[in-house]
Amino acid sequence: MNEIIKSIRVTIVLWVLVAVIYPLGMLAIAQLPFLSYQANGSLIRNAQEQVIGSSLIGQPFTSDRYFHSRPSTTNYSTADPKADTANILKTGVSGASNLAPSNPDLLKRIKTDISKLQQSGISPTADLVYTSGSSLDPHITPESAKAQITRIAQVRKLEPSQLEQLIDQNSDRRFLGIFGEDGVNVLKLNLALDSL
Repeated sequence: MNEIIKSIRVTIVLWVLVAVIYPLGMLAIAQLPFLSYQANGSLIRNAQEQVIGSSLIGQPFTSDRYFHSRPSTTNYSTADPKADTANILKTGVSGASNLAPSNPDLLKRIKTDISKLQQSGISPTADLVYTSGSSLDPHITPESAKAQITRIAQVRKLEPSQLEQLIDQNSDRRFLGIFGEDGVNVLKLNLALDSL
């Protein structure tokens, strides 16, 4: 009986430590001023302090006035899941389409996207044609952003050199110069574009 009481005590103490104290401690540390932005979802706010997106999740842009992001197999929306009469929320999870490279549906989508890009005067790049593995990637390569300069410069009546400079200013470089690839966060780039 003594051993059973000891084991129950140890179980309760461990449960309090790992299920209560540790998570609350991590939550408190995450809310420190230099960590809270990342811990709370890297939310981006407009001038009115309204949340307009996250720097971690890609968003679709369809207007010719903006840089377009990668295509996605996931639909993003803030629609109410309980009252989604327009079927805006078709998926709620990240992930690729899992279509094989030889799948006719995938080939049809890619050909359609390439055709649309060419009609807009954009040279198709991999980032503008293929989805990412998570389908939530917020970045495109600087080359993919630069491929869209002509279209945006014509619509916004801007000099292409202004847009090229804007892309360079908003590009994230490789970590330590060797890890990862250069990228441009499309939401941040479009916000910078609106501020010109």
